[in-house]
Amino acid sequence: MLKQYRGTMTRRFMSGLNYREVLTASKPEKTLMTILPKRSGRDNSGHISAHHIGGREKRYFRLIDWRRDKFGVTGRVVSVEYDPNRTANIALIQYTDGEKRYILHPEGLKVDNVIVSGQNAEVALGNALPLANIPIGTAVHNIELTPGRGGQIIRGAGGSAVVLAKDNGYVTIKLPSGETRLVLGRCLATVGVVDNADWKNINLGKAGRSRHMGIRPTVRGTAQNPRTHPHGGGEGRSGEGLKQPKTPWGKRARGVRTRKHGKYSDKFIVQRRSK
Repeated sequence: MLKQYRGTMTRRFMSGLNYREVLTASKPEKTLMTILPKRSGRDNSGHISAHHIGGREKRYFRLIDWRRDKFGVTGRVVSVEYDPNRTANIALIQYTDGEKRYILHPEGLKVDNVIVSGQNAEVALGNALPLANIPIGTAVHNIELTPGRGGQIIRGAGGSAVVLAKDNGYVTIKLPSGETRLVLGRCLATVGVVDNADWKNINLGKAGRSRHMGIRPTVRGTAQNPRTHPHGGGEGRSGEGLKQPKTPWGKRARGVRTRKHGKYSDKFIVQRRSK
């Protein structure tokens, strides 16, 4: 649920999420946290490898259970918590053997609800089971692409894929982008839709809020000089300085598909994403 800030001029456009309606705990589980180092977009040689990153607040990384490999062990939802490292909220699970783990919080999963993963798991909200055992038309998230590797796609807030068909050991799913692809039926997926769909409607409202999140200012390439950016240079506001616009690494940046030709996963894509 979105909330609007009122009063001061600096917050007149700002909006945020009303976490009191969703979250049930204010402090994370210490055994599932580790410090998140600040790299500020630099690689191991100190060069900028990701632009417009730096200066964020201190953060702790929450260890998320992407594999869901506690097969046959039931777990109870202890709390729903905020995670500063992702758009979705997370849920703390207490298993019957005493272990605690974090998972992505599916929309509608409440405290004290019970979840389980495995071949024989029921098709219920929050349960993880092979795609081959999930009925057609079911919304799923945290989907594996390689069995046992852990969920790799559909992990952002409000995201879900739909099971369309099953054939020859493969399951056809439709992704949020509109792409339809094949995934091995042995791959695990979690039933439900990732919560916090209103995240995309937040208005940060002021520059300082972006800086606290580690987002540095973004400047147009045409406003820079040619040593800094390939689009820079020219007399006055002449647009891009080059005849053919290029990336900072010299590759063409317009009208050229960047996907690798003959990529191994091409055979699994039934239909490209909708434009």
